[in-house]
Amino acid sequence: MSRKNVTLATVFADISGSTKLYETLGDAVARELVSECLALMTEHITRNEGTVIKTIGDEIMCTFPTANDAVQASMDMQEGVTEDLPQQNPNTPSTLTIRVGLHYGPAILESGDVFGDAVNVAARMAGLAKGGQIITTQETADALSPALRDSTRHLDRIPVKGKAESIDIFEVIWQAEDVTRMATGLISTATLKVTLKLTYHDENRKLDHTSGACVLGRGTKADLIVDDSMASREHARVECRRGKFYLIDQSTNGTYVRTPEGPSFLRREELLLTGEGQIAFVREVRAATEIVNYTCGV
Repeated sequence: MSRKNVTLATVFADISGSTKLYETLGDAVARELVSECLALMTEHITRNEGTVIKTIGDEIMCTFPTANDAVQASMDMQEGVTEDLPQQNPNTPSTLTIRVGLHYGPAILESGDVFGDAVNVAARMAGLAKGGQIITTQETADALSPALRDSTRHLDRIPVKGKAESIDIFEVIWQAEDVTRMATGLISTATLKVTLKLTYHDENRKLDHTSGACVLGRGTKADLIVDDSMASREHARVECRRGKFYLIDQSTNGTYVRTPEGPSFLRREELLLTGEGQIAFVREVRAATEIVNYTCGV
């Protein structure tokens, strides 16, 4: 295969403390658990347009065409290992975590492998990550969509081998409630009396400026849980900012909204909610069976 210069995201993800698994569970049980964990991670990689380059022991190296795809896959892997793996394998200890490092930048593709600066920096980020963390660089954060960029926070500025200057490193906050609930406390709107009613089947939620963010999704951590297998665990969130309600998509496959102004499609974007309308997950509203109705009021 010929050599090709590309710009892509390189991701390293490995199981934190896997050696201890073999000591505590035994070789056969630990090996099965590691294999299931890697298979689950691979599923999220391919679902987000990624390519697995190689698997070495308990570590996966993979690439993505965009920083968005890489970060979304990293978040999905963390969620999957935390929530899905214990359901698939009862031998999963509560302490099992993965650590993820990534970088978006120039690289060389050759003979099914990838080389270059992005690979070296991504490996360094993985080495800095602790179990349950996703660590990346300023360049990667700057290449993200606004919604995903808001899920990152600056950690430090450090020297990196092979780099003339120190680089800024960022953490991706993949547990959405940790970010959205902090963010809503930054704006004081005590005098505003706006409300938003969300209705899903026979469940009703009424939000106002004091409610904080309301997460919609199929996961148990969502504030409004929807019975839709196509929806992400924390598919979208609704939050009030300066007396207005916004719907923010944070999913892989997008959110459809029917508003008084007409239909809209969001993919890691936000939309001002006005009047009355309907929210559907992945499918268009007219084709969906699981729909959340909303009504804005004062």
